[in-house]
Amino acid sequence: MRFPHRRQCLQLALGAATLLPLGRPVLAQNYPARPLRWIVGFAAGGFNDLIARLIGQALSERIGQPVTIENRTGAAGNIATEAVVNAPADGYTLLLIGSSNTINPTLYEKLNFNFTRDIAPVASLVRVPLVMVVNPSFPARTIPEFIAYAKANPGKFNMASGGSGGSPHVTGELFKMMTGITMQHVPYRGSAPAVSDLLSGQVQVLFDNVPAAIEHIRAGQLRALAVTTTARSDALPGIPTIGEFVPGYEASGIGGMGAPASTPAAVIDKLNQEINAILADPRMRTRLADLGATPLAGSPAEFGKLIAEEIEKWRKVIKFAAIKSE
Repeated sequence: MRFPHRRQCLQLALGAATLLPLGRPVLAQNYPARPLRWIVGFAAGGFNDLIARLIGQALSERIGQPVTIENRTGAAGNIATEAVVNAPADGYTLLLIGSSNTINPTLYEKLNFNFTRDIAPVASLVRVPLVMVVNPSFPARTIPEFIAYAKANPGKFNMASGGSGGSPHVTGELFKMMTGITMQHVPYRGSAPAVSDLLSGQVQVLFDNVPAAIEHIRAGQLRALAVTTTARSDALPGIPTIGEFVPGYEASGIGGMGAPASTPAAVIDKLNQEINAILADPRMRTRLADLGATPLAGSPAEFGKLIAEEIEKWRKVIKFAAIKSE
């Protein structure tokens, strides 16, 4: 009697082993079973918030669960990031990843987390060009003319930004680094006052997100010299890229979704598939274009590679310009 009992035990053990690999697919099938919380590190009404709400609504419709946008402002997005790092890794608390997340690892000497270690890339969402704008009274009308004028008048005019270490600031510093020109940096508390002083001629040049500057450009109040991405912007089709005159130059704002690092791969894959389906919808692509953004679909691994490349790019710029956090 002992031998059949042992054989039955072996059969049961083998049967249980064959069931184990089904765990992850079942998890993905059952997810999500309750509302999702998507944390944004910037104030409601800003570009990051608008993207999260736009994509979040579409995601909610696809998964049949509410996606709540929670704004946790402060420390250039670090407060929001830390909240997600410390959240349960179950796919129900997510982070809106922005350009600040690729700048902050170098900009801040001490953080309570390691971004690339503690946040898992889920899906890229958008790429957003910046545009280099000047007051219409400025003598340069093209990038070559601007570089020539700057070299003839070193340090004699000002480059505004919405704050030290922000995307517009480091984008301008990358331009300085690659062209060898000098400009005095004047940081403001946000894009609006920087644009206001540029309109009045108090400062001479600004690198700003296309959505923030486009109406002033269309009204002739600001002159656009070039966009910062490798391809021209559909929102400003007649404006060249900086890279057409400065080979290798590229800068852009990026947006994406992240989760705590230990989030199950099956959950990340499910979210990634849903996001990519949303970005493929022509209606969504049109709405993003209206905001000056380009859809950026891809795998979690591709998004992780982009994040690593951006961190390294801005590390070099921050060290070159000796930028310190405010």
